[in-house]
Amino acid sequence: MPVTSTDHVRLKAGDAELTVDPESGCRISSLRIRGTEVLRQGAKYGSFPMVPWCGRIKLGQFANSAERHQMPVKADPHSIHGTGHDTAWRTVRTDTDSAAFTYDLAQPWPYSGRVTQVVELAENAVTLTMGVKSDGDSFPAQVGWHPWFLRNLGTGSDVELVFDAAWQEERGAGRRIDPKPGPWDDSFGMPNGVDVTLTWPGALELKVSSRAEWVTILDKQSEAVAVAPQSGPPNGLNTLPRLVTPIDPLEVSTSWAWRPLN
Repeated sequence: MPVTSTDHVRLKAGDAELTVDPESGCRISSLRIRGTEVLRQGAKYGSFPMVPWCGRIKLGQFANSAERHQMPVKADPHSIHGTGHDTAWRTVRTDTDSAAFTYDLAQPWPYSGRVTQVVELAENAVTLTMGVKSDGDSFPAQVGWHPWFLRNLGTGSDVELVFDAAWQEERGAGRRIDPKPGPWDDSFGMPNGVDVTLTWPGALELKVSSRAEWVTILDKQSEAVAVAPQSGPPNGLNTLPRLVTPIDPLEVSTSWAWRPLN
């Protein structure tokens, strides 16, 4: 059985160990592979879920048919990363290598519904699956994950990122442009699914993949880089809404698969 407490669930599979903190937004606070931590530590880091939207909502405002809503502004002048990472989740199932969590949508989000997240750990991969279901009215929603991977694992070589995007979302403009070279704090489109490889030379290769078609890459931080798969683009509640209904929930998965290089 996994080690559990009121605020942590610890999973293990082979040489991989993963810790989830449901009280802190169902954040993956640690992923250790053969004893080496790969996620940046700290209350704002690890890997947190983005739900019921990803990235920014322009000016914190979105429309659903004739209704217009204002979300709290936390990245002046925009709303950012949803409400799930600021919410305590309930642990509904745990096993040695998997666990399931849930929370009910509530204010300031204006619609009722339920969010679930399942975490499954294997010897060489972790799979995360998140779903959003409406309890009544339809509403636009997005889901995604925001992992902060350490830039350096103590091997002397910084991580290298490799990906092939079809387009880049021009920041603040809502237009698609040709991908530009880094450094990045940008979202990219991958219509065949997210596929990004992180390589720490001589230490580890880790591939982030998902059927989701967008990914945000942030590599300006000295301590860590983020590779964040998500189900829609920035400000997508307004520009490309995906409606969730009681009979048509939104469900997205991502996996991080790795292989040692030493």
